[in-house]
Amino acid sequence: MLGCFVRRGCPLVCLWALLLPLVSLHRLDQRGQRGHSVRDRPKLLLVSFDGFRWDYVDRVPTPNFHSIMDEGVTVERVENAYITKTFPNHYSLVTGLYAETHGIVANEMYDPIMNQSFSMETDSIYESRWWEEAVPLWVTIQKAGGKSGAAMWPGSDVKIHGMFPTQFLQYNASVSFETRVERIVDWFSAPKEKAVDFGVLYWEEPDESGHNLGPQSSLMDVVIAGIDEKLGFLINELKKAGLYEQVNLIVTSDHGMTQLFTDNIIELDEYVSRDLYTLVDKSPVVGILPKEGKVQEVYNKLLDANPNMVVYKKEEIPTHFHYQHNIRIMPIILEAKEGWTIMQNRTGHVMLGNHGYDNTLRSMQPVFVARGPAFRQNYVKTSMRSVDLYPLMCHILSVRPLPNNGSLLNVQDLLSSQPVPTMPSTPPRVTEYSYAPVIGSFISVVMVLCFLVFYVRQVTLKQLPSLKHRSREMSQPLLQEDLHL
Repeated sequence: MLGCFVRRGCPLVCLWALLLPLVSLHRLDQRGQRGHSVRDRPKLLLVSFDGFRWDYVDRVPTPNFHSIMDEGVTVERVENAYITKTFPNHYSLVTGLYAETHGIVANEMYDPIMNQSFSMETDSIYESRWWEEAVPLWVTIQKAGGKSGAAMWPGSDVKIHGMFPTQFLQYNASVSFETRVERIVDWFSAPKEKAVDFGVLYWEEPDESGHNLGPQSSLMDVVIAGIDEKLGFLINELKKAGLYEQVNLIVTSDHGMTQLFTDNIIELDEYVSRDLYTLVDKSPVVGILPKEGKVQEVYNKLLDANPNMVVYKKEEIPTHFHYQHNIRIMPIILEAKEGWTIMQNRTGHVMLGNHGYDNTLRSMQPVFVARGPAFRQNYVKTSMRSVDLYPLMCHILSVRPLPNNGSLLNVQDLLSSQPVPTMPSTPPRVTEYSYAPVIGSFISVVMVLCFLVFYVRQVTLKQLPSLKHRSREMSQPLLQEDLHL
């Protein structure tokens, strides 16, 4: 019966086998791009509660933080970037670079080449050239064909390398957290071709309260509980939109906070005349720009002036701070010891809490929790660096990271056992049928060879019966050889 089928059906079967790859390729072309396409990119939302110290989650009941911790990952110790201020660290989070590399070295800066000053209190923050020593992740993902959304993140309302985020809010401190959340959830839940892939969300608290009250104040308990409630609002809005199980959620901060005391004041006017220098940045890490030719004189006057203040020439700043190689870092840096404040005199406002100190201090380090399809569940990691977050986010989002100071290997254990697919910056045309041409071609070749050999053998046996045994010896090795290809 098989012989009959081969004799009568071989041409038809062979024709079908040869057409199979073409049919597969046709389906590939008709269905279009899928698989690891730009539009199927994993989703990621990065949230920063400014000044939320690592230990706040255990200071008062924080059920929403702990819900994320139970369902995802926690990092106990995050070494953020020096100096531990708002603008430098928020830019480090989205670039993976230390401040000396990305150029936002402080909240207040002076650039001697531009001969201009930068201050978070002025519109200078909207000038692109301050930011363009680095490329934030929202620009990278847009260049890779994705979309981004930013709700008040420092620098996100600035055109950087010719781009704003796809969707963004101009910074306005009076806009409520709830409004920011609603807007960013809308961006994520938009129709497929308009929905953002990567979002950043910023809230000013508990930083402001930490400055005014001091982290040791019992009044901070209410503030911390309020942050947890706001996180709960975010979670509920994501759930209502059907996004909570789809979006990878990272909740962190830029820095911690330490307690200050009104008696712990270092007054520079006691040690050096203001005529000799310009004060560039504020406590606890103060940038000193000496007048021309006065660097050594100013340095000598300040070097041993106060035991609670460390004085560095720029080239002497410890290498582990990664805070030397940028023109915006001043020739002399003063660093107050924890809990102390550097001022020119006591006439200014004295805060009860502050940050900016040595980034290895426990009080300066932020919270870090995350959950979502990319992350492990109920997993606790001992430590990481904040610059490691950038390559981790790039991996989750399937975009190629730009050169950075972080390392994916340092944080790869945070990821779930199922590897996240990586994607080059220009995605290939790959679809759910992408293996059909290969499989079809392989099957076709095998079937054609099988039937042709079988058919030839039958014809040969009929026409040359005397060569029966010899033909079997010749054909069998050829068939085996082809099957091994």
